[in-house]
Amino acid sequence: MNTLIDKNIGTVEFSSPKTLWLYFILIPILWIDYSKIDLKLSLITFGITCLTVCLGHSIGLHRGVIHKTYNTSRTFKNILIYLFVLSGLGSPLNWIKLHYYRDYWQNRQDCPKYFAYKHTIIQDYWWNLHLQFTAKDIERYTIPKEDLNDKWILWLHKTWYLHNIFFMIIVYILSDLNSLLVIMFLRIGITILGHWYIGFATHKYGYSRFEIEHANESAYNDVILGLISFGEGFHNNHHAHPKSAKFSLKWYEIDLGWYLILLLKRLKLIHNVQEAGVANTKKQQAKKNNRFKWSFPWNQ
Repeated sequence: MNTLIDKNIGTVEFSSPKTLWLYFILIPILWIDYSKIDLKLSLITFGITCLTVCLGHSIGLHRGVIHKTYNTSRTFKNILIYLFVLSGLGSPLNWIKLHYYRDYWQNRQDCPKYFAYKHTIIQDYWWNLHLQFTAKDIERYTIPKEDLNDKWILWLHKTWYLHNIFFMIIVYILSDLNSLLVIMFLRIGITILGHWYIGFATHKYGYSRFEIEHANESAYNDVILGLISFGEGFHNNHHAHPKSAKFSLKWYEIDLGWYLILLLKRLKLIHNVQEAGVANTKKQQAKKNNRFKWSFPWNQ
């Protein structure tokens, strides 16, 4: 693992807590009785996924806290961060830090091997879901102090897994074991593996309309992955317009997260929403290509 990153940048080490949580979630899925999954259970699970992944992760933590593409009240911001915690993806503080680390290095030519996407999907599964990067000098990444020192984020950083276990107990009391396995374990398992795979795939394959100059990664868009990930699969658009709350740029790119943002704006829960093409959201070194650049697995 010492070959993945220079020791002057930081360390990459095996993470026992990260790995234990992953398989604590995945292994019980083997005992699900899929014949007992009815429409009601499916709708409940899908609804919770929309709240936690779309509202909590994509809109709340990613577009809101990390990229600050809109403004909202302290109360609503805290609710969105809590919904992210219930997605089961992990600590909000760790995710904030990791996002800044990746953005910093992927926008440079000297991107370390650990943050670049020049490896196989099997390697990425191991690196992304089992290893942990610790920065030697966190100041170089200019993570806002308001996020690093946020009391709500710090508390959830220490207790995020307890909240998920608490809701597992509640679901079991209100329903049965099979429903618990579907609503909590299957949902969180799909969220973790889905987020990992979409992150990998949209850095390797798809189409791009922007090239980020002097950057190691410009990423790609994928119409299908963008649809099922609430817009997160339009990653080339996002790399080029990091300050835009809207990840889609063409009619055929359906960003469901953006439609929910428009609803939240109409309800006056958020304001000052930044949108590509309306506000200045484009990264300075992002140059638009005359033609789409395509990348396919068989070209790798």
